[in-house]
Amino acid sequence: MNPYKILVVTAVDAEAEAIRRGLHPDLFDVGAAGVGPAAAAAATARLLATGDYRAVLSAGIAGGFPGRAPIGGTVIGVRSIAADLGAETPDGFLPVEELGFGNSVIECDPELVKALTASLPDAVTGDVLTLSTVTGTRETADRLAARFPQAVAEAMEGYGVATAAAGAGLPFAELRTISNAVGPRDRSAWRMAEAFAALRAAAPTLIFS
Repeated sequence: MNPYKILVVTAVDAEAEAIRRGLHPDLFDVGAAGVGPAAAAAATARLLATGDYRAVLSAGIAGGFPGRAPIGGTVIGVRSIAADLGAETPDGFLPVEELGFGNSVIECDPELVKALTASLPDAVTGDVLTLSTVTGTRETADRLAARFPQAVAEAMEGYGVATAAAGAGLPFAELRTISNAVGPRDRSAWRMAEAFAALRAAAPTLIFS
């Protein structure tokens, strides 16, 4: 077995604590990076500089696209996409690739995705969107669903964590559990308890050879 640990990065301490309980401390380190892609990238880079790691996993709670990822369900990312990295134009949104300034898509490592899928066979796989401003209207949800037909969830940190992992030359994957539907912001409809329960349940199943 590779002696190096896997670094698991969450946004907030509550997510870190939920997943840390089920992970073997000799195999995983867990850290909360803060909210948003910039905080996530900076904190992940700092954490990676403190030890020897063989992979990075972004994990936590997310919104699920209706009809694609159920509330209380678990999602495994295939790609992490910075969905709002680009420019608005009269003809619609232009991703940063079309502006010639970089890449808004980071592929999750196929071997890590395979291991996660084996550990969590009931999980939904697909793209996970990273946004600095989470969706709060039906119109935005519909636009995102149309632009990203393979997107199953949206969160705020995955692309930042993935960027730091790529900079360190390490494989990356993303794991999310679903607390609410992407769309109109209705806190009364959020099911945080179910999402945290799913995160706690996922942790002890994770096996990376």
